[in-house]
Amino acid sequence: MRARRLELSLLVLGTVITVIAYGLLNAGETADIRAEIAIFFAIILVLLIGAHVVIRYTAPNADGLLLPLAALLNGLGYVVIARLDDGLAASQSAWTFIGIGAFAVTLLVVRDLRWVANYRYTLAVFGVGLLMLPLIPGLGVNINGARIWLRVGPFSIQPGEFAKIVLAAFLAGYLVEKRELLAISNHRLGPLNIPDLRHFGPLLLAWGVALMVMILQRDLGSSLLFFTLFIVMIYVATARTAYVVTGLLLFTAGSFISWQLFSHVQTRVDIWFDPFADPKGAGFQIVEAWFALADGGITGTGLGSGLPNKIPFAPTDMIFAAIGEELGLLGATAVLAAFMFFVSSGFRVASSTTVVFEKLLAVGLTALLGFQAFIIIGGVLRVLPLTGVTLPYVSYGGSSLISNYIVLALLVRISDSTPPSRAAPAADARVTTVI
Repeated sequence: MRARRLELSLLVLGTVITVIAYGLLNAGETADIRAEIAIFFAIILVLLIGAHVVIRYTAPNADGLLLPLAALLNGLGYVVIARLDDGLAASQSAWTFIGIGAFAVTLLVVRDLRWVANYRYTLAVFGVGLLMLPLIPGLGVNINGARIWLRVGPFSIQPGEFAKIVLAAFLAGYLVEKRELLAISNHRLGPLNIPDLRHFGPLLLAWGVALMVMILQRDLGSSLLFFTLFIVMIYVATARTAYVVTGLLLFTAGSFISWQLFSHVQTRVDIWFDPFADPKGAGFQIVEAWFALADGGITGTGLGSGLPNKIPFAPTDMIFAAIGEELGLLGATAVLAAFMFFVSSGFRVASSTTVVFEKLLAVGLTALLGFQAFIIIGGVLRVLPLTGVTLPYVSYGGSSLISNYIVLALLVRISDSTPPSRAAPAADARVTTVI
């Protein structure tokens, strides 16, 4: 139970950091620390200890770093959102409660993931169906040029956030069955050696449908995320660089088509190359983000003392810029370090399990979170065009927060399934793969 003691200690430490940040925010805005900070501390602690208790009784041998890292990112994100908009902060607190509830329910219901592999084709259909839902007239809504949302009464839902989990499970199940066949080259296509198409066909079909839906939804960021998922998982399963090259070529072609067809994609690429060409128009968001990062310097302006509200969509697309302004390079680096620790923990979970399906699923889920963070942070820093995906656990957004807590629960479950004391080579699915 050493991992559980470590987890509890880190949760308490993360809660203290979050509460101190909230207190500094109040002091920066009003020069006073509100009495409600004790209630804030108690609510956070109760939620996280509740999640810890669920792990203790349902996954006692799970990794002890995953939940504290997610909680720390979630807590810091909440403080920054509260700094930007009190109304959004109230909503984010509700989504956090629901997300931790989804985390607990997932751990309580899903006790063994290996049976999921038996429903891989059902998962493929369900995942693609989730992606296509926003295209249904009357349900889907177009926001900022992308049609990735469903409007249900007063609520907006982004089904693609849940589709990524379903498609990761499909890919893991499919590759468990076909990985050896996909690694064998039976045919030649010009300079390339390719596997038998009857084995590669279903995977290519799912890949093509996902790309088609992403183009129709005009969402380059999600398209990049799904392609990354496909490429990483296929490479891990087969160790064939040809799949990586082919995937990059396919994504490049899809990106070029999107750039040709959709004006908002052209605008984002133009902004990426030179946001100062139109600093008060199309480039205003990224220019303000850069000014905010510059103002933050090394140590930041202090919570509540900067001007992050000047950045359009700061609680969602640009929350990393808000963090960089008020917490400086040190705070932004701390957030990056937390993501790096989370990704390394996820890959450690993948390498420790001997069940191939769980190994591949852990790789896919970890890659999704890691690359999603890279895509949005890279967009803020102009390493990539700005895509509008959320920063996991940090940005405002109910769909993103709930789906990421489900991802966290699945990683916790996988880390508990084969603890070192019980790990032993067995038959069929228990083999060592690339990682």
